Amino acid sequence: MDKDKQKFYLTPEGLAKLKKEYTELKDKKRPQAVERLSRAREFGDLTENSEYFAARDDLMFLDDRIAELENILKNVEIVKTPKAHGTVQLGSTVVVEVNGQMKQKFTIVGTLEADPFRGKISNESVVGKALLNHKVGDEITVSSSVKTNYRIESIG
Repeated sequence: MDKDKQKFYLTPEGLAKLKKEYTELKDKKRPQAVERLSRAREFGDLTENSEYFAARDDLMFLDDRIAELENILKNVEIVKTPKAHGTVQLGSTVVVEVNGQMKQKFTIVGTLEADPFRGKISNESVVGKALLNHKVGDEITVSSSVKTNYRIESIG
């Protein structure tokens, strides 16, 4: 899939966070980096000017991140909490029983917001993909390095 045509799935909160980062980089950090680069040029011979190279590298990094964020924001699709229609969807919060023992709670999000330590798993992850389009009571077996059984307890 062409990178520029890829859809990026974000919750409204995730979108707000990326917009804030974009504004911060474009309106504050980039102008500061340009000023730093300009000052470093004044130090003389560029071949031995480590401050110039560091400033240039910082500016290139910022420009790359700004371009990446612009691409994401141009191709974003907002994920809202799905209406209760009985199946796991992007945006669903799911409680599952793992291997017949403990219960875990996951929210299915796009890859940019995935944070397994906070219970947010990507719709493209092994577990996320396996849970999509299933309903309460369904049992799913996921095989990665270990085989794990998930039984869906609830969908919110």
